[in-house]
Amino acid sequence: MSRPPPDTPTPDTPPLGYAHLSPGGVLDLLEAVGLHGDGRILQLNSYENRVFQVRLDDGSAVVAKFYRPGRWSDAQILEEHAFALELAEAEVPVVPPLVLHAAGADDVALHGVPTTLAHGRVEGSLYRYAVAPNRAGRSPELDDPQTLRWIGRFVGRLHAVGARRPFVHRRTLDVATFGDEARDAVLASGHLPAETERPWRDACDAALDLARARLAAVAPHLVRLHGDCHRGNVLWTDHGPHFVDLDDACNGPAIQDLWMLLAGDRAAMRAQLAELVAGYEDFRDFDWREAELVEPLRTLRMVHHCAWIARRWHDPAFPIAFPGFGTPAYWSQQIADLRDQADTMSEPPAFSPPAAR
Repeated sequence: MSRPPPDTPTPDTPPLGYAHLSPGGVLDLLEAVGLHGDGRILQLNSYENRVFQVRLDDGSAVVAKFYRPGRWSDAQILEEHAFALELAEAEVPVVPPLVLHAAGADDVALHGVPTTLAHGRVEGSLYRYAVAPNRAGRSPELDDPQTLRWIGRFVGRLHAVGARRPFVHRRTLDVATFGDEARDAVLASGHLPAETERPWRDACDAALDLARARLAAVAPHLVRLHGDCHRGNVLWTDHGPHFVDLDDACNGPAIQDLWMLLAGDRAAMRAQLAELVAGYEDFRDFDWREAELVEPLRTLRMVHHCAWIARRWHDPAFPIAFPGFGTPAYWSQQIADLRDQADTMSEPPAFSPPAAR
């Protein structure tokens, strides 16, 4: 089935921009779904969406996420919500969206079964939003082998649920979407200085060709993933980890939810992956051939990240956050990094099953 790229507005997406989303507007839209704020509101860090922690009259707190206009269709958002609710039903510790209830506001409409997505207007602008319970936590200690095993069990449980069926509306992590489309978006953006355009395109094409070949050789089984499983999206408590932010949930190989937790030199990453997989396999078998995909997936993330910044440059937050983007120095570094990735992918894989080392 042919679908527009995720950054292309679709018939059920609202106009672009957050210009009218004031704190008062946020509180009004929450009240429209029966959640009464006490006036305390804190904007949380998020480049992609607008996310607010809101204190309610009953003393509790919620997190309201206003989806970036034009990024996802309603069907994609609701599929994310359904996955989170399915995980919660299976007692996988995630933070699912709340079921919302209309409180009589004429300018708010609820969507989904159950109703987890709201469309509401502020000063004539339409916003889509969801609300979740506020959950606190700290960054996990990823240098602790027991913590890695615990997170591995956590990811294994998530993938056991994710393997039940694929996403239908959400995207698939592959070279076409995260590599070719991203490369084309960068080249069309006008952010590449003339002297770096050809070298970057050549380095990008060479790296993507190697990533494509490695993915084709492994032919991994795809499951529903968290998709952006780095340490910032795993919150740790005394009871263990829980996931936040399924905004990038997609179909893809299991290793995608493991490799971003690795750090250090090759020996350190091999040891870390062995601990993660030891925990993972308490709930689901891990195909060690997928370890060959760490560098191809890292390459896709690098190219996709450049395209993400280029696509978001009209958002005032992005020039502030990435002031060097578009300069010759920035792209020279990207060229060097992609060439390094190509060299790495031309070598034998860095990872192998513990018994084979």
